[in-house]
Amino acid sequence: MRRIHVGNALSAFGLGFTVPYLYVYVAQVRGLGAMTAGLVLAVFAVAALIVLPFAGRAIVRRGPLPVLLAALVLAALGALSLGLAGNAVAVLLSAAALGAGQAVMQPALATMIVDCSSADTRSRAFATQFFLQNLGLGVGGLIGGHLVDTTRVSSFTLLFAIEAAMFLVLVVVMSTVRMPHSPRIEDAPAGSAAKGGWKRLLGNRAMVQLCVLGFVLFFACYGQFESGLSAYGVEAAGISTSALGTALAANTMMIVVAQFAVLKFVERRRRSRVIAGVGLIWAVAWVTAGYAGLGHGSQEMATAAFVSTYALFGLGEAMLSPTVAPLVADLAPEGLAGQYNSVFALVKQLALAVGPAVGGPLAASLHGPYVVTFLLVSLGISALAIRLGRHLSPAQDRPWLYRSRVIARGPSVEPVTAEA
Repeated sequence: MRRIHVGNALSAFGLGFTVPYLYVYVAQVRGLGAMTAGLVLAVFAVAALIVLPFAGRAIVRRGPLPVLLAALVLAALGALSLGLAGNAVAVLLSAAALGAGQAVMQPALATMIVDCSSADTRSRAFATQFFLQNLGLGVGGLIGGHLVDTTRVSSFTLLFAIEAAMFLVLVVVMSTVRMPHSPRIEDAPAGSAAKGGWKRLLGNRAMVQLCVLGFVLFFACYGQFESGLSAYGVEAAGISTSALGTALAANTMMIVVAQFAVLKFVERRRRSRVIAGVGLIWAVAWVTAGYAGLGHGSQEMATAAFVSTYALFGLGEAMLSPTVAPLVADLAPEGLAGQYNSVFALVKQLALAVGPAVGGPLAASLHGPYVVTFLLVSLGISALAIRLGRHLSPAQDRPWLYRSRVIARGPSVEPVTAEA
């Protein structure tokens, strides 16, 4: 488990090392223009959407470790070639390889955590994963920002080469992991296994509802961070770029500082109620954002309110990390955790693709409707979470009550409904 957490930290470090500077690198340093830079960011999302359905099947049949190692090698090749690419075609192909590799890492690492943890330790394991991911992103972005020089292509080549080296180091580290035995679907033909897995997943009402809830969660939070919310801050609240950086730092700092304190609180709370509480906290965050842009106070008050908005989002994220991922694992039937993790990662990527497309234009031109829309979406999260709780078994919603036994997983457990 310690090696898996090292893997999470290193992969996040590599992501934070380069992704914030992709637009500048492609548009300005390589001189390929804003259109190509925008296409590069779109290619990341498209590559993830293409590979994730196949990644789930591969994890189920082969195990998460071989899939992770293949993804790391692909990401390393993509990062290295991106640093050397000099034309639009090479940049887009390199971005596709890097995006596909990074997308597959997420469900593979999550499935490894599931296989190496028990019901007692799973929430803490996922909380640690989220903590290290944010720490890695923050440190990577900080170091990367000091290495790059927009007047020298070689500084970006060095940046991508270091990222590729980090992925290859991670290959060496993860190659030493010996995974515990867990069920695999290897004997059945590939087509029938995949078909059966998808049929079981779509028949699992609680998992389908969790996917809908997950889409709304990622759409309302992560899908707005770097597009809608930042555009709203600049256009409506007059936030400077330095203040925007402070807000992003406040989000990361809140997660790093609060994660394990929050963990103690949520470990003995119903998971559905914790997610509902996140919706309420984010509703307060959107009210605070509304004050920042529409409250007509001083610029200092607007900046403080905007920074507080990002911090409140971080508090909600810290509550979700030990809640949602373990719930996905507990809903998965034996042997299908990889497919369930991949499907949930696919839902996240869809939300991250749709969120900026909807939030960006709305925030830039219709400030009031933007805040009201996402305030209502946050309240909708609470409603969806309470509804989900009616379809979870007691062991899935309140796992601390069953610490002395093996938690029953998947649709084999008869859910307790409101009527029952």
